Amino acid sequence: MNIWLGRLDRIIQRDVVLRSLGIAGGAGVFLGLLGPFGTAGAPLWLRLIYWLVLTVGGTGLGITASALIGSVFDADERRPFLTAALTAVAMTPPATLVVYGVSHWLFGDRFSYGSLVEFAGPVLLVCLAMNFVNALAHRRPIELCGAEVHAVQAEDHYLRLHTSKGSDLILMRLSDAIAELEGVEGAQTHRSWWVAKAAVRGARRTDGRAILLLPDGIEAPVSRNYARALRTAGWF
Repeated sequence: MNIWLGRLDRIIQRDVVLRSLGIAGGAGVFLGLLGPFGTAGAPLWLRLIYWLVLTVGGTGLGITASALIGSVFDADERRPFLTAALTAVAMTPPATLVVYGVSHWLFGDRFSYGSLVEFAGPVLLVCLAMNFVNALAHRRPIELCGAEVHAVQAEDHYLRLHTSKGSDLILMRLSDAIAELEGVEGAQTHRSWWVAKAAVRGARRTDGRAILLLPDGIEAPVSRNYARALRTAGWF
């Protein structure tokens, strides 16, 4: 069971980072097109570079600040927006220095920015917005930490994790998830399914094919390509 918990945490952590970077990239493009906080007068290409550097770089600061807050204050995962607010406050001072430096580096004397302190308010506002969006995006997957993995099911470009605490979608390839679950007794049963052996409650046949019965009424199909090996291994 401990192996399951660790493997699930690793999958979710990787998904959190990838999703955070995706959100940062989208926010950078949006802010570049919008041109807020006096950047509208700059050329579009320069605004895009500016905001993408800040949002993606800010994501790194946010992940670091969140980890530090979690280690010091034992942040409660059931209150993600409180953690997001604390993270925004903690990352604002270093982010302000970064924003101030990048602004003068890219824009030079094109705009009048005032003092360093005047940057803190807008930086805090953007940090709060970004952290709240990330908290909303990651809220349900975080709640699955500590669950036992029953199965992993591919759905388009996402994976659905079936666990002892429910199910949720993560952005990841099935092959990568299977690699992360190495060491857990389980097997791929279908081109779109991986199943933990300990989660199998039984099996039934339909149209000449086997279906594995999992907790919570989940049914995992077994394709002909995998059926012989699974049958030999005593899965059904």
